[in-house]
Amino acid sequence: MTSRAGGGRDIGTSPPGRSEHLPPISVVGRLDRLRKILATEGAGSTSGASSDGSPSGGPLDVLVVTEAANIRWLTGFSGSAGTLVVTPERALLVTDGRYRTQSTEQVDASGAEGVDIVIGGGGAQRDALVTAAAGASRVGLEADRVSWAAATSWQASFSPSALVPVSGLVEQLRHIKDDAEIARMALAAAAADAALAQTLPLLAAAGRRTGEVLTEAAFGAALDHAMRMQGAEDRAFETIVASGENSAKPHARPGSRIIGPGDPVVVDFGAMVDGYRSDMTRTFCIGGEPTGTLGDVFAVVAESQQAGVATVLPGREAGDVDAACREVIGAAGWAENFEHGTGHGVGLDIHEGPSVGAGSTAILWAGTVVTVEPGVYLPDIGGVRIEDTLVVTSEGSRPLTLFPKDVAV
Repeated sequence: MTSRAGGGRDIGTSPPGRSEHLPPISVVGRLDRLRKILATEGAGSTSGASSDGSPSGGPLDVLVVTEAANIRWLTGFSGSAGTLVVTPERALLVTDGRYRTQSTEQVDASGAEGVDIVIGGGGAQRDALVTAAAGASRVGLEADRVSWAAATSWQASFSPSALVPVSGLVEQLRHIKDDAEIARMALAAAAADAALAQTLPLLAAAGRRTGEVLTEAAFGAALDHAMRMQGAEDRAFETIVASGENSAKPHARPGSRIIGPGDPVVVDFGAMVDGYRSDMTRTFCIGGEPTGTLGDVFAVVAESQQAGVATVLPGREAGDVDAACREVIGAAGWAENFEHGTGHGVGLDIHEGPSVGAGSTAILWAGTVVTVEPGVYLPDIGGVRIEDTLVVTSEGSRPLTLFPKDVAV
């Protein structure tokens, strides 16, 4: 099965490309950009108080980076265990012996400047981090994914420095992707497009009641396998396949339900290439075009998604995209049946900034990558969601996910 999307690339069953042909990732300048934020804004956008009870706003002397995606973005290191301390002059990456060779190779290849590496056990790592931060007045700690126990331990280690909880300092820099990052996301999207083209005949056979019985879980497994065969290193997140009444559950997990004629089937999935992810949803009707209320839902969601995509423009607020989608669905009388945000940023994480939701004031700049994924979910009838991943350009936007939006299979 081969399709052509919008005059762009062919979507077929042959591998869309190879990751070794991608332009190299360069992190040059990223640490310095972060240092400017630490020196000027610091923790000004966060709430709460530092470990000495003082307000958290103000410049930071040091930042402790614990989030793996942020460490990778700043240094190129992709290991599963590591901590980074960023000081005004240098940065220190600590990890364990499993990554002795990998850490050096990846940091050197990324172009990261002024990054020292210490390999050792937990105690040696903590000692190195404390030494690197010695003399700092205010030490920022990424707070979003740090447990209370871990925060208490960090506070004791860095005393008498004031430990300040911060949020989003590195993430805000990650909003705008460079060409190498977008190339990886495009290749991930191409792998997902091709995998769906390869596996869609399974859904068509279910509509004709030919071949073996097809469950949601079986189709999801086939799609995941196909993405790997198309060059993906992994799926971007847990694939969603929701059929019939299950399609009215926005994040239903694929189960044992048998897919058959007349079913709506929501397929929400993505691929990962060199750490970067894609995200796409298509909703199909098995065996023919949908009719009645379900047919109306398909039409309204398609119109809503088109309105949202048309609003993904440089300089617009992300909340405008959400509003455009909700206006169409609200006019159809289903405002209360669209219960999630319209979209989100995508990159090293499947959900990252900016949020594309009601009231979001984040600005869409060229290089921002977001999803647009409105949906309507009617219990006992079914649900429809349509999603694309788009990159904002200087003149508008372009989709990275190109699979056609034909409904009937």
